[in-house]
Amino acid sequence: MSTPEATPRKSDRQQALVVVVAMVAVMWVVEVFDQVFSGADLDQYGIRPHNAPDGLLGIASAPFLHAGFGHLIGNTIPFLVLGAMIALSGLARVVSATLIIALVGGLGVWLFAPSGTDHIGASGIVFGYASYLIARGIFSRNMLHLGVGIFVIAIYGSTLLFGLAPRDGISWQGHLFGAVGGVVAAWLLDSRRARSSGAAGDAAPVPGSSL
Repeated sequence: MSTPEATPRKSDRQQALVVVVAMVAVMWVVEVFDQVFSGADLDQYGIRPHNAPDGLLGIASAPFLHAGFGHLIGNTIPFLVLGAMIALSGLARVVSATLIIALVGGLGVWLFAPSGTDHIGASGIVFGYASYLIARGIFSRNMLHLGVGIFVIAIYGSTLLFGLAPRDGISWQGHLFGAVGGVVAAWLLDSRRARSSGAAGDAAPVPGSSL
């Protein structure tokens, strides 16, 4: 029988929400700068598959780069909504989930997307947030988490499926591997799995064995 996951303190949740809002603020500042100073051409610093080392550096920068304000606006609302849902679990959870999603999603794009392409935008993180929230309920078997996952499917399910369809000019690879990253994050951060691993590690030694 599993014990309930510790509820984060109010201050911890507030800090987590601040981090989510701050990431969006950075996206907007970067896009404003890129639009005002057109010669900056910041979009070139996205993920460029099979290009090392510069293309790999885009794993960190790509989520903050967008192809115009329409692209940015389309990502801002779901990023805030889904990110806030994860932030309710605390600062460490939202930071860890974001880093795992960005790393898994970015590496997936770099390895499998076609050479000569440039992948930018926070949509990979958005897809990762959505898949994290869905997979979290499956792994944790927590009724609240399952309810949140069902809510995400009901609101964003069709958008998620449409975003995975291969189309020109759309980084469907970023969406796909971002979603994979979300499932990986949910599995790695699952408290039930961590507790069961800890219990196994704390098991009493068999007779005759040394400590």
